[in-house]
This record gives sequence, structure tokens and C-alpha cells, in this order.
Amino acid sequence: MKYFMVLGRSFFFYILIAVTYRLMGKREVAELSIMDLVVSIFIAQIASISIENYDKSILMSIIPISVLVGLQIISSIVELKSHKAKKIIDGESSVIINKGKVDFEEMSKQRYNLEDMLVQLREQGIKSIEEVDYAILETNGELSIFKKQDDLTGTYPLPVIIDGRVQKDTLIQIGKSEKWLETELNADNLKAVDVFYAFYKSKNLFIIKKESIK
Repeated sequence: MKYFMVLGRSFFFYILIAVTYRLMGKREVAELSIMDLVVSIFIAQIASISIENYDKSILMSIIPISVLVGLQIISSIVELKSHKAKKIIDGESSVIINKGKVDFEEMSKQRYNLEDMLVQLREQGIKSIEEVDYAILETNGELSIFKKQDDLTGTYPLPVIIDGRVQKDTLIQIGKSEKWLETELNADNLKAVDVFYAFYKSKNLFIIKKESIK
């Protein structure tokens, strides 16, 4: 009988966790934020304990899992509404290599060592740091890499404004000032808060207004 109980609970939590991840809005492990990862670990632990203690009520596991998922959904909504909250909860991406130069100070701040970087470079087919022009350590630990042969101001679109927020790192990368951006926006009678997404490509600024996505 106990084997059927364990089997039944295993199947139940398999379905429950699958539904939970759909509610969390994530499709890949690599997309998980720090908060998502913490919630995932807790859920896995709670499910494991419940399967082992099959003589206990399953509600004792469903309740804490529901609370955790609820908290995660609330935090996601708060992050969408507040950039400051998102920065506190998930942190910010960091420029590790800028114009071919490694920022060791930023690496130290992120507790990210050279060996880790070399491993991630090799995983993306990069043999040497000299091949990289621009590398960003994302909040999920992934390293986004742009090779030197990539024309950053020509072929690859660089985000200048994301949901009304000016990306100052991008302005530095393309050699432009906030005054330049303000002038470009004024030409269309816009302010940064009116812009959903703006990117720089082929020496031009392309703008998607918030009203155009409604």
C-alpha cells in the first residue's frame, strides 16, 4: 500500500511543480532569477519531504508551496511596476569586458573570477579574451558576449531605452551623451518615459512608443 502512496504522491507533485513553473512564467532553468531559484529549491525540498512522509496529510505540503508561489508572483508584479524593486531583488547586469578591456574591479565586486569567465567564453566557442569586445554578466549568471568582428554600432541593436529607463551603459558604449538622446527624443516630441523600447543600430536611433503597443 505504501508503494502506491509514494507513487501517487510522486505523480501529484510532478503535476503540481509543472503547473507551478507555468505560473511562475519561466520555461528554462537558465531564465530563473535568484528569487525564482530560492522558491524552486524550497518547493523541491517540501515535495521531497511530503513524498517520504506519505503518512502525513498532503495539505501540509500544498499550503507552504502555495504561499511560496504566491510570494513569487507578487514579487514579479512588484518588479514589473518598480525598477528599484527589481534591482534590489534580482540585481543588475554588469559589464565585465568593455571595448576589449576586462573590468577586474567589477569582477571582484560580483565575486566573479577569471576562471569562471574563461569557462563561459569557451562554452560559446571563444578561444581568447582578445576576441571579445563586449561581455555582460547577466543577473542569472549567464555571460552575454559580443565579438570584436561584430559591428556593435552597425549590425547589432543596442538597447538605449527599456520601458522608459535610459540605459546609460549603452550610451557610453556607442559614444553618445544623454543630451544627444534628449535631442533625438525632442525631435519626435517625446521623453524617455514615453518610450517602450529604443535601440541604436546602423548609427540610427529606432523608437517604439508605449502607445504603439497598446
